[in-house]
Amino acid sequence: MAKFRQLNLVSGKLVLGGKNAKNNEDLIKQVLNDEMVFHTKEAGSPFCNIKENYKKISKKDIKETAIFCAAFSKDWKKNKKDVIVHYFLGKEIYKEKSMKEGTFGVKKFKEIKVKKEEIDKFLESQSS
Repeated sequence: MAKFRQLNLVSGKLVLGGKNAKNNEDLIKQVLNDEMVFHTKEAGSPFCNIKENYKKISKKDIKETAIFCAAFSKDWKKNKKDVIVHYFLGKEIYKEKSMKEGTFGVKKFKEIKVKKEEIDKFLESQSS
């Protein structure tokens, strides 16, 4: 399996995150229909996948994963302000031949706002 960024949530669930367009392709290939996937509203983000059936995922798991996703996005690196993250199920993702590598379409999604302070705090905890 391709090497992805990894995060263990407080609940013990594993999150995988893409590192670039090719890595995002590989990540999406291994997502199951009933697993949750995250990506920032703006382009240039890792796809992040909680390796668990969505029915067992808590609001806290969603928030932690959204922060992880936002922290590695171009939107964050460029603007250093709040980031909007979309999350959706594996079965909502589609790929058309005309879409470039690392790009996917999503039929329906939910949205969560990640605050600047939450990203700062997460990145601080990662560096210590």
